[in-house]
Parts: sequence; structure tokens; C-alpha cells
Amino acid sequence: MQLQPRRYRTITIGALIALCVIIVTGAGVRLTGSGLGCDSWPACNETRFVDVSDAHTAIEQLNRLFTGVIVVLVAAAVLGSLIRAPRRRDLTWLSLGLVVGVFGQAVVGGIVVLTGLHPAAVQQHFLLSMVTVVNGAVLVRRAGEPDGVPRRHVVRRRTRHLAWVLAIATSVAIFTGTLVTGTGPHAGDENAERFGFVISDVARVHGITVIVSIATALALVARIHRHPGDRAAMWQPLTTWMFVAVLQAAVGYVQYFNGVPELLVAIHIAGATLLYLVTVHVVLATKRPLFDELAAVRSETVDADHELVRAIVTHPDT
Repeated sequence: MQLQPRRYRTITIGALIALCVIIVTGAGVRLTGSGLGCDSWPACNETRFVDVSDAHTAIEQLNRLFTGVIVVLVAAAVLGSLIRAPRRRDLTWLSLGLVVGVFGQAVVGGIVVLTGLHPAAVQQHFLLSMVTVVNGAVLVRRAGEPDGVPRRHVVRRRTRHLAWVLAIATSVAIFTGTLVTGTGPHAGDENAERFGFVISDVARVHGITVIVSIATALALVARIHRHPGDRAAMWQPLTTWMFVAVLQAAVGYVQYFNGVPELLVAIHIAGATLLYLVTVHVVLATKRPLFDELAAVRSETVDADHELVRAIVTHPDT
């Protein structure tokens, strides 16, 4: 049995979508105060492995059951990489990275419950989710690239370095955002512990890191405008990043000055996930397969052969 590359990429897209969705549904568990709806792990409680007897329990249980969907899709990504024609080692390793991420999430998720939703455990749960999403995004990108074609950098070195600076700045902004979350009112349970920070202070720090990220993106925009090749490669992902980042910043400020309503928090978390996906796209845009260049070389070779044949026919004595 063999799997065609296009179908395999569809599987990887499904896995990535599921990994993003569970970040939002996990936030929904916390925002509805259902974080300890199931007070044990891996069973829901001491008497039932699966329990949907009340609203909070049902919300937490459904989120756990959705993990089963992710496990199936990740397993399909791994098995698909083994039967894909042709088989590629990079896709197999990236799909195995998803297995590590999902297994790690299960362990950290258990720690979250067993520690009574300690904010540090919840923070690591979210950050590991983001790392797994990055892995999934790279897998989707690589699965869509042609087989047997080498890849190379298509932008200047400083542009590439600045793209990585943007990725680091965005990562820092997301990390400081988890500090705000761990300090704020939505703990997932009214008795859950909180970080001992002053909410206005950590919110200010988070805001500064967001501004630094946007400033870095503007510097990158200014740079690629001076180099047409860099602009052609990076304009689309970078403008998308700017659009999502500005909207995300706007939602952040609106939610902060309106008492952090649950709906806006959920939107903000979904926006953070989308922004990180776009950030990965910006970095990946600095490198691409040599498909176009190889096609041009083949075309030039064919043209040269045609000229040689024409010369022989026209001047048989040469």
C-alpha cells in the first residue's frame, strides 16, 4: 500500500488543525471554570473513567476525549510518512515530533490536574502546545514541497537573521502573555493558585514585548523594501503577520480595559495561536526548494540542444 503525497499532506493539515483547536478548547475549559471538572487523571475521577454527569465535568471530559482525535491524526501522520511514495526521512522525523509533543502534553496535562491547576503547570501545558503546533506547521510545509529537490535560502543573510529575531520576539511576547494569564482571574477553578505578580505590572511587561515584536516586524518590512528579491519572498507572510499582530494587540488592550471578559480571552488565545503559525510561515519563507531554478536550467539545456540540432542540420559539415 502506498500513499500519494497530496493525500499525505491532507493528513498533516488535519493534524495541525486539531492541534490548534485543542488549544482553544483547552482555554474554554479554563474560562468556564471547568479545569477540575475531572479531578483525577487519566480517569475522570475515582469512580468513572469517563464522566459527563454535570456541566463542568462534561466540558473537561469532552476536551480530554478530543485528545483521542489528535492521537488518531498524529498516528495517521506517522504511518502515512512510512507508506508515502516516495518515502522521505524528513517527514517521518517531523511526524514523530508530533508524537513526542502529544505524549508530553498528556504528561503535563496530568500534572496540571494533580497540582490543582497550578499556574506554572498550566503555563507549560500551553507552551508545549505551541511548540507542537510549530512542529505541525513545519510538517505541513515540508509535505507540500516537491520530492528530491534541494532547498536553499532565497533572501539575504541579514533578512534571514531579522526574521529569526522576529520569531524570538514573538515567542517572548507569548511567554509573557502566559504570565498575565497565570496572574489574572481565569484560573479554571475558584480555588486554584495564582502567580503572585501584580496584574498591571505583568500586563505592562507583556505590552512592551508585543511592541518590540511589532517594531521588529516593521524593521523587517523596511529592509525587504530595499531588496526586491527579499520582498518577493517575504512580503505576503510578513504583511499577514502585521495584520494578525495588530488585531491581536487590539484585542489584548480591549480585554484588559474591560475586565478580561471570557469571550475576548478566548479570541486572544486563538489569535496567539494564529500569530505563531504566521511567524513560522515568515521564517520558512526565507528558504525554499530549488524547483524553479532547476526547471530554468532544464529549459536552458533543452534550448541549447535545439540550437545544436539546428546547427547540424543547417551546416552538416561542422
